[in-house]
Amino acid sequence: MPSTVGHRLDATLFDTAIGVCAVAWSGNSVVRFRLPDADSATTRDLLTRDGALLCPEPAVGSRADTVRRIRAHLDGELDDLRSVSVDIDELPEFHRAVYTVTRTIDPGHTLSYGEVAERAGAPGAAQAVGQALGRNPVPLIIPCHRVLAADHALHGFSAPGGVDTKQRLLSIERTPGFGEPMLF
Repeated sequence: MPSTVGHRLDATLFDTAIGVCAVAWSGNSVVRFRLPDADSATTRDLLTRDGALLCPEPAVGSRADTVRRIRAHLDGELDDLRSVSVDIDELPEFHRAVYTVTRTIDPGHTLSYGEVAERAGAPGAAQAVGQALGRNPVPLIIPCHRVLAADHALHGFSAPGGVDTKQRLLSIERTPGFGEPMLF
C-alpha cells in the first residue's frame, strides 16, 4: 500500500448500485479504494485506518469525476477507468507491472493469472500475480476481478464479499459466462 508519510490522504464514502464504496486520494490520485463491506462504518474504518481524513463527497473537479465514473460503471454504463489517476509508485516493481497489465483488460473481458504473468514479463509467475492482485489497493480501478484462473473459474478474491463480489462485478460488465445468457 502506498506510504502515507508526508502525504495528506482525503477519503470519501459514496453510494453505488452495489453499496457504499470508499476512495482515498493523495492530491488527485487515488491511493486506495474499497468495495462495499457489510456496512458503511466498516468501509469507512478500513479506509481511514491509516489517518486518512474523511471528507464530504466532492462536487466538482477530477475527484468528483472519478466518483461519478465509478458510480456509472457500477450502474452498468461501462467505463474502463484507465484515465483515473492512481498512485502506485511506492509499491513493489512486480506489483506495478501486474497492475499496469491488469489495467489494460477491458470491461467484459478477462485474462488468466498466467497471461498476466507473461505480459508482465514474468512467465510462470501466475501464483505471484495472484498474490500481487490480492494486495491491490485500488480494486475496480485496477480491475483485479477481471483476472481468472486458467480454467476460467473464480477461486479467490480478497475484496469484501469474496468471489460473490467478483462474480457480481463480472456480471455488471456483461462478461460472457457471468450473469449473461450465452448463445451457445
